[in-house]
Amino acid sequence: MRLKQKVMEQLKAAMRSKDKVALESLRAIKSELLLLETSGGNSEITQDQELKILQKLVKQRKDSASMYIEQSRNDLAEPELAQAKIITQFLPEQMSEEDIKKVVAKIIEQTGASTMADMGKVMGMASKELAGKADGKTISGIVRSFLLNT
Repeated sequence: MRLKQKVMEQLKAAMRSKDKVALESLRAIKSELLLLETSGGNSEITQDQELKILQKLVKQRKDSASMYIEQSRNDLAEPELAQAKIITQFLPEQMSEEDIKKVVAKIIEQTGASTMADMGKVMGMASKELAGKADGKTISGIVRSFLLNT
């Protein structure tokens, strides 16, 4: 089942249960999907595009929440984190940090990367391979730690 159909079903369920947080989250996903459909001229959205939209929305929510927490506004941070959690349900299962380390180590070995100057090359390959399965910030931290320790 495509993402749009899943979102619509969840949206109907959220309307019935009057879950405001879920409604906002699902409407954000629906809005992004509609924008992509209408702006690109193509009516069919690929699975990669769906993943990117979901990751972008989760990242926006987490960034907003961290800003609110820094400003001691937990009342505003909590709904953002709740929305991020709802949107994350549509992403594939996230890999553990150990699994990410294994993939990054393999990529570093393949590319022969040894310094921070090679970070862009490693990040490009790691981001492609781990798309939707890991957060970019986590991948970056792991790549950085590997390259600094070599």
